[in-house]
Amino acid sequence: MRHMKAIAYTEPGGPDVLHVIELPDPQADTGEILIRVRAAAVSPTDTMRRIGARDPGGAQPPYVVGMDAAGVIEAIGPDTDTDLQVGDEVMAIVVPSGSHGAYAEKVAVPATSVARIPQGVSFAEAATLPMNGLTARLALDTLKLPAGSTIAVTGAAGAFGGYSVQLAKADGHTVVADAAAKDEELVKSLGADVILPRGEGFAAAVRERFPDGVDGMIDGAVQLDEIVPAAKDGATIVTIRGDKGERDRGVMFWSIVVSKYAFDPVALDTLRRQAEAGVVSLRVADVLPKEQAAEAHRRLEAGGVRGRIVLEF
Repeated sequence: MRHMKAIAYTEPGGPDVLHVIELPDPQADTGEILIRVRAAAVSPTDTMRRIGARDPGGAQPPYVVGMDAAGVIEAIGPDTDTDLQVGDEVMAIVVPSGSHGAYAEKVAVPATSVARIPQGVSFAEAATLPMNGLTARLALDTLKLPAGSTIAVTGAAGAFGGYSVQLAKADGHTVVADAAAKDEELVKSLGADVILPRGEGFAAAVRERFPDGVDGMIDGAVQLDEIVPAAKDGATIVTIRGDKGERDRGVMFWSIVVSKYAFDPVALDTLRRQAEAGVVSLRVADVLPKEQAAEAHRRLEAGGVRGRIVLEF
């Protein structure tokens, strides 16, 4: 049996629980594509899994994390409906479970989770797009606001927040975004119409500019109740950390989980086309060899990373 290298942990803990292990090569079953991974992006969802903040759902160790992979198709399972071919350069969203995750030399995923990488971009750049891009797309689709609406985005300098700003602009919305002073130019370059200081004064600053409040919000900074005053009566705030329910004035929190869009090839391929058209920017903070996964997690948890740190395989 052939083996591959992966980055895994057996017990939750700090970054140093991550280590290189060998696992049997995965196989492409019916409906699946086997990817020789060249790059895997490092995201907060990975660090949350590593510390045990996400339920492993009965899966057994060793645990391999990672939701974003880019690489080359090595095999296509029997009776798989796809126009992709062996040798194509692709990106995929991976839903981790046990030893199945993107931090590995090979990963087999449903064909519906795979799209070609945008033309002219590196594997590292492509690996930053699937999970965060699809989460931003899901956030906007959840708000369901007509073009011309005003949407506020917190955490706008981050990967998810940045894609939310760019996709909201592409949908024809006016975007109000938060930024620290050092990130103002970055957030402006993403297309935000109004940039206000990040932090606890954001909601009050939004109301000064928009006395009735904004039509909807995407809370990438996970400020939750702190930002409710910025929303119009009855508006929806989309969050990524499980908070939901009604607040003052009928403002509603709605929690989203990207796995809802993890098997939507049209949504992923649309992101590819938008990346090729320059509608979304693929931001790589740094590229590290897979053996430095612990360092990548340490840097992400320290805060201030703009774009994604990417591991090379």
